[in-house]
Amino acid sequence: MLLRCLKAELQKCRRSPVWLAFVLLPVFPAILGTMNYLGNIEVLDNAWYSLWSQHTLFSSMFFLPALLGVFCAWQWRLEHADHNWNSFMTAPVPVRDLCLAKLIYAAAVSLLSQVWIGALFVLSGKLAGLSGPLPPELPEWLLCGAMGGAAVCAVQLYFSLRIRAFAPPVAFGLVGGIAGLMATTQGFGYAFPYSLPCIGMRANNPAMELDVVPFLLSACAYTAVFTLLSIRYLRRRDVSAE
Repeated sequence: MLLRCLKAELQKCRRSPVWLAFVLLPVFPAILGTMNYLGNIEVLDNAWYSLWSQHTLFSSMFFLPALLGVFCAWQWRLEHADHNWNSFMTAPVPVRDLCLAKLIYAAAVSLLSQVWIGALFVLSGKLAGLSGPLPPELPEWLLCGAMGGAAVCAVQLYFSLRIRAFAPPVAFGLVGGIAGLMATTQGFGYAFPYSLPCIGMRANNPAMELDVVPFLLSACAYTAVFTLLSIRYLRRRDVSAE
């Protein structure tokens, strides 16, 4: 049943305009980060690591939460529109699989976003004239950022399910990213879901350190809890012509 749900979600995603946001939004922090790096190159003298700090300063805290918020809101917007809710709720598949399919695709977008951010980082470094090998930790930064993004997706999917309008969940993602920055600076980042992409990508972290166990526990806990909340909400929700 889960496979059928995944195929259905894939058909919805193929020609979606949301992919335009996926392509364009990460470009802006790449440009801003590169310009900031070139403007302060006398101080930012650690080559690739300094450039990464400037890229992630913008992407992990502002643009990435917005991108994930847009995709998650769009996923549920399709079900909320017209009379699609009745068809969705009466589909001959478990509610669990319906929610998991959306989470899997949202997590895949989180991973693809990290790959795209990594590609823009490499391209920006070459254009900025950086030489030398790339940071060997780059794949780990991207993977941990994707895991933190998956936790954000679980939260965003829950609120996008509960809120029928498209804009409020997206705004919630933007506010969450700013709140995540504040939580991280106050030392509470591991306890707040919107801080996890920032922590995983080592944004604003000169030592490039990560407490792996708290990070994994927090990411898995938020993903599991908010997915279960979505499933519980759908199971208790009556079918109605909305």
